[in-house]
Amino acid sequence: MLLPIGGKALILHTCERARAASLVDRVTVATDDQRIFDAVAAGGFEVVMTSAEHRSGSDRIAEVAEGLADGTIVVNVQGDEPTIDPETIDRAVKEMISDTSADIVTVYEMIETATDLADPNIVKVVSDSSGRALYFSRSPIPFVRDRVGDFDLQAGHYKKHTGLYVYRREFLLRFSKMGPGRLELAEKLEQLRALENGAIIKVVEAAGRSVGVDTPDDLEKMRAVLEAQLTYN
Repeated sequence: MLLPIGGKALILHTCERARAASLVDRVTVATDDQRIFDAVAAGGFEVVMTSAEHRSGSDRIAEVAEGLADGTIVVNVQGDEPTIDPETIDRAVKEMISDTSADIVTVYEMIETATDLADPNIVKVVSDSSGRALYFSRSPIPFVRDRVGDFDLQAGHYKKHTGLYVYRREFLLRFSKMGPGRLELAEKLEQLRALENGAIIKVVEAAGRSVGVDTPDDLEKMRAVLEAQLTYN
């Protein structure tokens, strides 16, 4: 979160992207790390120190959400998404507003390479005809039984899950009290906790591609993108 990109900590780039979304009224960073707290405060953004005992990002966000008004829509942008398009955030919020059945809204991008498809750090999602998530996995899904090894990326079968969640405050507070299920523990994906408990997760397409920072290679890709934008601007 504190690695410098164009002279600014990575987390601050993510904050700026969130603040640029037209449907976001307030940006708050939730952290249990004093170094991140100090960097965010120095960058001029609101920051809250939370417990170090949380199991996931959503649990940490829920601690902050307890102090918000009933009916608040809460957007969880993971701190390692400094290239997320503000329009992507707006699309997810609009879907939450328009679909009153949704408990969570999240976003996807199409997977374009076999390398990304095989990468367990890139989470895949499959959804039904109405855009409701059926499953998330670190493995390639769906499995093409009749053409093993030929994933036909151009057919648009494979979707990358992007690190953004939109919740209704009341569901988020319930979600944070649910115990982790066997699927979440197996895949280490908190969204599976929601599916195992019958939640409806809507999945909408992102407005543009983003680079989540999970590995050193991701960092270099993201740094090149951001520094090129800074140079251009």
